[in-house]
Amino acid sequence: MITFAEVAKHSRGWLPVIGLNALIGSGVTLALPTILGRSVDAIVAGDAYTRWLIAAAGVIGLGIAASIVDAFVGAACVAETTAWLRHRLVRQIVHGGPEGTRSFETGDLVSRVSANATDAAQAGPATVTAIAAIAPPVGSLTLLAVIDPWLAAAFFGGVLLVILVLWTFAKRTADVSLAYQETQGRIAALLSESLTGIRTIAAAGTTAREERRILGLLPELHKHGVFTWSILARSGAQAAIVGPLVLVAVLAVGGLQLAAGRITAGELFAASQYAVLGAGLGNLTGVIGEIARAKAGVHRAGEVLAIESVPHGTLALPKGTGHLTFNGVSVIAGGIVLLHDVNLDLPGGATVAVVGPSGAGKSVLAAVAARLRDPSTGQVSLDGVPLQAVSRHALRSAVGCAFERPQLVGRTIGDAIAPETVSPVRTLAAARATHAHDFVSRLPDGYFTSLRKAPMSGGERQRLGLARAWSADRLLVLDDATSSLDTATERQISRTLTEDRHHRTRLIVTHRPATAARADLVIWLDHGRVRAIGPHTDLWQHTSYREVFG
Repeated sequence: MITFAEVAKHSRGWLPVIGLNALIGSGVTLALPTILGRSVDAIVAGDAYTRWLIAAAGVIGLGIAASIVDAFVGAACVAETTAWLRHRLVRQIVHGGPEGTRSFETGDLVSRVSANATDAAQAGPATVTAIAAIAPPVGSLTLLAVIDPWLAAAFFGGVLLVILVLWTFAKRTADVSLAYQETQGRIAALLSESLTGIRTIAAAGTTAREERRILGLLPELHKHGVFTWSILARSGAQAAIVGPLVLVAVLAVGGLQLAAGRITAGELFAASQYAVLGAGLGNLTGVIGEIARAKAGVHRAGEVLAIESVPHGTLALPKGTGHLTFNGVSVIAGGIVLLHDVNLDLPGGATVAVVGPSGAGKSVLAAVAARLRDPSTGQVSLDGVPLQAVSRHALRSAVGCAFERPQLVGRTIGDAIAPETVSPVRTLAAARATHAHDFVSRLPDGYFTSLRKAPMSGGERQRLGLARAWSADRLLVLDDATSSLDTATERQISRTLTEDRHHRTRLIVTHRPATAARADLVIWLDHGRVRAIGPHTDLWQHTSYREVFG
């Protein structure tokens, strides 16, 4: 989790400068009426007033310089804090893995990392600005008391009304800001979901319905926006009424005191300026709005930072052949049993097919084997070491995964197969082994072709996904990763897997009887339970087994 104070504290390198500039601005604001008042008195008395005008010019110049510095420092502070917060959010999302982020929609996470992080980063500067904004009214009250106590009393009564207006505004704005950001996140989630399935939407001719679905939340967003502006308008109107009342009260009392000879004309002028400062406290609604948005942004960032990272151990894997064991493994999610008491002892270097009807738990078994999720009970071990005890680096070096719909990441085709730290020779070897080189070599820029611009079929994407997993040195987990390949290519890749010269264990989720037939063992799952395990030819004798393949 993260708190408002923690985000504000991170800006501590910039906050003293922001605070100093705010104090300089407050000092200029408080000093200028007195200096101008002395100028008025000097002019009335016929004394030399040049020095007071020079002093006024100097103070104004100092205020302008402070404003320029404040604009730069404020922007730099927000930019640095936003970068820090986004780094933390992205790291938490990535380390949380599929299970940690399961409760969040993709678009909503993007909204939190992009827009809400910027809102949250305003926490420090907005807080300092709000605190510094208290100085002019307090200073005005003090200086009015020095001029005349009755002026201070008239001023104090009006400022209390302004503070009451601001307090009400702050309480109402906090909740509506959070609701606004949450609705924005839901719209982003719907848009992301639609972009993922844009081909299906276009093919089904449901673009109009999809547009209505995404934009269906706009009325709710509009409601929150209107409510925010109505609060702001109401508070602004109240402040606009109270402000002149403060000024009238101070001027009325000041006029009586001037007529009685208790204050000078210059002091009355200064008092009027201090009254304006007090009335200007109502302009803090903008700063308070920033604080409310920052609190909402921190709240939404905190929900992401509360994601539990997948814990990894520190052990390295001993030398081995990829001996994979499941001991009493069960997986329960949302009260539904996905796997129930699975016990398996899979020899290293074997090709093991996982088959079963839809919903049998095949992908869950694959995810547990690759440690993309942890079992609710039981333990999975690789070469005698529990997966949870293996270090992250050792685990990901040993285990490779490929999926039915691989998400290719990187700038180019080569990046999608292997990161830049992997040698081009290994990248090419992986592409050749999975027959991805066949189509990549025909692209205009080969492995340097932009992923975004590369025309690829589902089968070609699967081959790249297989190539990316190929560098694993001990266990390959393929979750229906050849389903989109044509029969000839699938047969070639299956032969490559079966004759793997690296002698890795291969766990292959499949719906094809030919793939199962080429495996050394077949795990037959049904409703989360292992119904049988054995060679495909033996299991084929069961009618129910044959029905799995349709």
